[in-house]
Amino acid sequence: MVLKFITSNEHKYREVSAAFQKNGLYLSWQMKKYEEIQAADNETISRDSCMKLAEHIEQPFFIDDTGLYIERLNGFPGPYASYVQDTIGNSGIIKLASGSNAYFKTVISLMIENKVHQFTGILKGKISDEESLGNKFGYDPIFIPDGYSISLAELSPYEKNVISHRGKALDNLMGFLISNHIK
Repeated sequence: MVLKFITSNEHKYREVSAAFQKNGLYLSWQMKKYEEIQAADNETISRDSCMKLAEHIEQPFFIDDTGLYIERLNGFPGPYASYVQDTIGNSGIIKLASGSNAYFKTVISLMIENKVHQFTGILKGKISDEESLGNKFGYDPIFIPDGYSISLAELSPYEKNVISHRGKALDNLMGFLISNHIK
């Protein structure tokens, strides 16, 4: 069985694909944009999108939804992270929340046998005072993970996948797949 990852983001697919290969699991990519509801949490958004996609995509497949929760901003932008990234960018977040504690949360929703299973990963850290060099994906250049003195953008792809919110959610997904003999 080949599991499909539904995303329009090639960078996300590359991260996820590397984790699957490491565990000897097969993955295909279906590049697709889809509308998301507005909701206060990633779990609701991910579940709703997964259920709507099930009407159009052969199972099994999964999607993910990620938010950035900044303490100083009472959890904002949360699930609106992509919109805020497109609107004010990293420089705007630095102006609003430099030095604040924050965390990323990824929720993966797997649709298999007409049932949604969800898997979560969280990465705690803080918002840096300046944008770093390195990989310019999303908020990576301004997010310093707990226990590190450099941003996510400055970590190697391997290091990032080991500690990242998406990596943790993927580990939970793969644990489920393996323990249920789904390959």
